[in-house]
Amino acid sequence: MASNSFTSSRSSSSTWTSRENKRFEEALATYTEVTPDRFHKIARAVGSKTVEEVMRHYEILEKDIMKIENDQIPLPNYRVITSNGRVYGNEQRLMRNLKLQ
Repeated sequence: MASNSFTSSRSSSSTWTSRENKRFEEALATYTEVTPDRFHKIARAVGSKTVEEVMRHYEILEKDIMKIENDQIPLPNYRVITSNGRVYGNEQRLMRNLKLQ
């Protein structure tokens, strides 16, 4: 089944295209946890992955969500350009917002 390690499960030979990921996400929204044969239906909707690959992909997604919710994954350093041309990264924007409150 799925690997015990997040890193090793990420390096699986099963790669997913953006189109496959989109189909996977749409199928997850369609087939909820109470749907009988959920992962079979999701695999059918993706079209190019086995049930095992879909289940492994779902487990990786769950681990990613847990890490995000537990603040174990840092926020990306998005840059914001304001209307006056000033550039703010995450930290500068946070400090600026705190001063405005």
